[in-house]
Amino acid sequence: MLRGKKVLMIIAHENFRDEELNVPFKQFLGEGLDVTVASTEKGMAKGMFGATFNVQYSLDEVNEADFDGVVFVGGMGTPSVRASERAVEIAKNSAHHKVLSAICWAPTILAKAGVVRGKKVTVWLGDDPEYGMKTSKVMENAGATFVNKEVVTDGNLITGNGPNAAEKFADAVMEKLSE
Repeated sequence: MLRGKKVLMIIAHENFRDEELNVPFKQFLGEGLDVTVASTEKGMAKGMFGATFNVQYSLDEVNEADFDGVVFVGGMGTPSVRASERAVEIAKNSAHHKVLSAICWAPTILAKAGVVRGKKVTVWLGDDPEYGMKTSKVMENAGATFVNKEVVTDGNLITGNGPNAAEKFADAVMEKLSE
């Protein structure tokens, strides 16, 4: 049962990927999950294609220990979340005790946190200017095995490769939370 389970969704304050927040968010609420959305700052966050979300909590105001699952949402704003020490800390602290998930470019946050070593993952395939390489190579350099699929589950780690996978990604997160 999912009712009563708590999920923390983390988005960029600017340029999160609209579908990667909205599709799982609606699915999670529809299944009775308690969903909290946090970002690097409070206030009105803006998606890449015009979606907005009034963020009530900064990353410094949430305690990952209070949640059953953590979801990192991707989009062009991913590097701003990845630059947050607190976001990386949340990923590290959640790796062994929570359902930890990331979609699109956001799996690179998990790579930076060092929690993908020995895991099978997927990621949006594109250039990562900060690292000067393809995102799949970022994941491999962090010790992960890149799998070119929409959604990959390895233990409690779930990764999705982009907005077209948002529904399947949310389903995989909920399936793992129901175990």
